[in-house]
Amino acid sequence: MSLLHTSPDPQTLCLRVQGVVQGVGFRPFVFRLAQALGLSGWVRNDLEGVLIEVSAAPEVLSAFVQALREQAPPAAQVERIDVLERRPGGLPPGFAILESEASGPITTLISPDLTLCEDCLQELSDPANRRYRYPYINCTNCGPRYSIILQLPYDRPFTTMRAFEMCPDCAAEYHDPTNRRFHAQPIACPVCGPQVHLWNARMEPIASRDPAIAEAARLLREGRILAIKGLGGYHLACDANNTEAVEALRTRKKRPSKPFALMAKNTEALRGYALLDAAALRLLESLERPIVLLPKGPKPLPEALAPGSPHLGFMLPYTPLQHLLFAEGAPPLLVMTSANRSGEPMVYRDEDLGSLRGLADFFLVGDRPIARRVDDSIVAIADAKPMILRRARGFAPAPVLRSERFQKPILALGGMLKNAIALSTGGQVFLSQHIGDLEELEARLAFQQTIHDLTQMYRVNLDETLVVHDLHPDYPSTQYALELPGPKQAVQHHRAHIASVLVEQGLWEEEVIGFAFDGAGLGEDGAIWGGEVFAGSLAQGLSRVAHLRYAHLLGGDAAASFPAQAAVGFLQELSGWEALLPEPTLRQAGSLLRSKLPLPLTSSMGRLFDTVAALLGFHTRQDFEGQAAMSLESLARSYPSAPSQPRFSLPLRPAAHGWAWDYRALLEAILDGLRKGLPKQELAWHFHAALSAGVVDAAQILRDAHNTSRVVLSGGVWQNRLLHQLTLTKLRPLGFQVRWNQSVPPGDGGLALGQLALGHSRK
Repeated sequence: MSLLHTSPDPQTLCLRVQGVVQGVGFRPFVFRLAQALGLSGWVRNDLEGVLIEVSAAPEVLSAFVQALREQAPPAAQVERIDVLERRPGGLPPGFAILESEASGPITTLISPDLTLCEDCLQELSDPANRRYRYPYINCTNCGPRYSIILQLPYDRPFTTMRAFEMCPDCAAEYHDPTNRRFHAQPIACPVCGPQVHLWNARMEPIASRDPAIAEAARLLREGRILAIKGLGGYHLACDANNTEAVEALRTRKKRPSKPFALMAKNTEALRGYALLDAAALRLLESLERPIVLLPKGPKPLPEALAPGSPHLGFMLPYTPLQHLLFAEGAPPLLVMTSANRSGEPMVYRDEDLGSLRGLADFFLVGDRPIARRVDDSIVAIADAKPMILRRARGFAPAPVLRSERFQKPILALGGMLKNAIALSTGGQVFLSQHIGDLEELEARLAFQQTIHDLTQMYRVNLDETLVVHDLHPDYPSTQYALELPGPKQAVQHHRAHIASVLVEQGLWEEEVIGFAFDGAGLGEDGAIWGGEVFAGSLAQGLSRVAHLRYAHLLGGDAAASFPAQAAVGFLQELSGWEALLPEPTLRQAGSLLRSKLPLPLTSSMGRLFDTVAALLGFHTRQDFEGQAAMSLESLARSYPSAPSQPRFSLPLRPAAHGWAWDYRALLEAILDGLRKGLPKQELAWHFHAALSAGVVDAAQILRDAHNTSRVVLSGGVWQNRLLHQLTLTKLRPLGFQVRWNQSVPPGDGGLALGQLALGHSRK
């Protein structure tokens, strides 16, 4: 239906445009469009988005509204256009951009930080341009947004650029409607804007501006480690092809095994190092510029970059400074990892750089303050589709969905690991940037700051806001929830995983069979769950209908760090496994078993992966969550001739409350394979195949019982692309429709979204 009544006379429309329409050049776009069409009126930002009053003949207004939808700037997202008023007659000639309105309810969307645009990149390398080689070049189509916003509306006085007064040239561009920098809030130039400086290890300035960048590139070529300021925090960088530098970085960070992210000068610079396809190239070159996990290619790189992993994480430059470093001759492939000590959040404030003493040889710092820490996003490719594993720069804080269901505010606080929070208000649902593991004080402070940021920006009254948290009473997120003033609701961890897929993909009423596989989450019976199956819907509730058979979890939460220790609880009913585990582990496990102390039970699929990894030789402490499982996947992928049928099985048997997979038969088969001398790669592959076949068996049984062919996969275990691929390959020919997380992480980074959905459904 047309927004307009048919009439030959001029009409005036008052339009409300909502979506990501502030800080992305939308008002200048409206101004130019109105001029091109000969319209009269005005446009302004306010706390709900963009407000437009415009008059012309009806057919011209129709063209204007259509162009608002179809021709918006690349970084804008027009979600809806509402006609607030329609009246006969016209406005005085001319079109203006009015001052922003800062009163009323806030529903406008904050733009994520934007990758350097092609126009600015060309100016950066043009000696005739006054911003030639200026590391803070930006315009309305690119540059910092969320990382510099202090409050809404998005205007310069409410950003960290407020300390930099525009020079006459920048001010002229800022106020010129025909200029690409018209109302570009971070606008700056070498005369009036921030600069970069190079410090030595003693944090003494040794160079500034161009010489600092040239010297930094030279130091990287020499194998030095630099701390470099980015959009949302500092990176530690070194030459990715310099084994000595990479190993030194690992030693200094006390990070023995967790993979490092890599930045390539361009896609040509990473060819051969990774297996590239069209989906990978689209992601690498997208506006969000995430880290993309790609299979290792034939061209060798130091093993220390990602030991035991079948993948490497690559990204392309997204800031002017990064482009300048490569232009100055920095190695074409750099390690670009978060600047922090192991277990701590990324450093983003200049005053905290002292914590990096001993990690970096030099510091490339910048004058523009960062308002909040925003890590790089991480995306994998599953079934040729993006699967976000860490949602941060480029994505946050754009809403994950808009729905009239979410008019009232709800705050969901996520879990313990890979924390992110979710907030709904005014029909929009936001998932914060990745915050991290809440074991460290700095991460807990960042968690509290993120809650403050989002609730203050959107003026949410916490006294009247439902707060949803995990069932586990000892999580810092749960404890903080209990300190907040509003009503509280606890949500079971694995139900939240399944709910995160359902709400993300708009499956509110549909019945599903949901497989929630991860490392740990407190169950309603006091056990540590992690291999769960639910049936039901968001509207009617999700019932637990199957799970992995319980095993003893020796050492409780500590078992997550020691795969061999976790393995004893799964193997104790079998025989012939003791020689495969380290003697100290056996002694400690034996002592725990003889003590008669109560041992927690677990149905964790993550701990089953740890058990098999330990049987196949992974006996060290895990340097990061999922390391043993990643090693097991890498081992399975190295098996040269994967058969079409699994050698092993994971039988599903009736249990007290539904069904339970009996892992004992699977582990016995692996032990038998080891006794027969079968290659470990083959055993690892058959383990994955048996697990996927077990999922299919359960889906078929439950389809008949619950009359649905919709299957949902969520939880950190589903980041395993081999298991994911095998499961899809088996389910789809049987008529199952399979959904999984794509726009939020399948691991605990997406947990808050599921908590929020379940909180809404139980209000």
